[in-house]
Amino acid sequence: MRTEDFSPLPYIAAAQNCMLWVFYGRPCAKPNNILVATVNGVGLFLEIIYLTIYFIYTREKQRLYVLKFMAVELVLMVIVVTVTLTCVHTHTKRTLIVGILACIFNAYMYASPLSVMTRSIQTRSVKYMPFYLSLAGFLNGLCWMAYALIKLDFFIAVPNGLGALVGAVQLILYGCYYNSTMWYEDDQKPKSEVQLQAPASTIAPGGGSSEFHSITMSSK
Repeated sequence: MRTEDFSPLPYIAAAQNCMLWVFYGRPCAKPNNILVATVNGVGLFLEIIYLTIYFIYTREKQRLYVLKFMAVELVLMVIVVTVTLTCVHTHTKRTLIVGILACIFNAYMYASPLSVMTRSIQTRSVKYMPFYLSLAGFLNGLCWMAYALIKLDFFIAVPNGLGALVGAVQLILYGCYYNSTMWYEDDQKPKSEVQLQAPASTIAPGGGSSEFHSITMSSK
């Protein structure tokens, strides 16, 4: 089992996004926002599972790629939490600083599939753009945008509105290129070709030696 050419970037970006929103939802950053912290805490747990599975089954080069990005994200989170709690002493300013950072990384998370979208357009194939990931991104963006509009939290509304838009574009691409996608390597061969394989040498009836070779039948 291998990860083939699937990119880990959406999962890496989602992990960073969840870490920032967990901090944003804590009372030390923004009071009365426990739902945001709880949901993103669960999301962070799931992203760690996804990345662990990816790490186990991917190539050595991709493992180093994942480790490098996760190390950078952890260092960044330590810096953000330390600076915010030690240098900023009001909830208003903490909400502003953490909210802006979370907004930026939320937009980055939703933009992470853009390279895959570009590849899908160029190759007319959605093989490496998972449908359920696109659908989940679209629905997630819609739900959080609705929540943010009710709570009047524009730090949540802006990036999730962008996410809903990106998810909708992905679903449109999926619908456009689904039929032209070659899901398996065998799909590259014309389906009209039938190859018959026989032994190179066998004993024919009557004791004589008869030669049989690979025969390809193709209907045109």
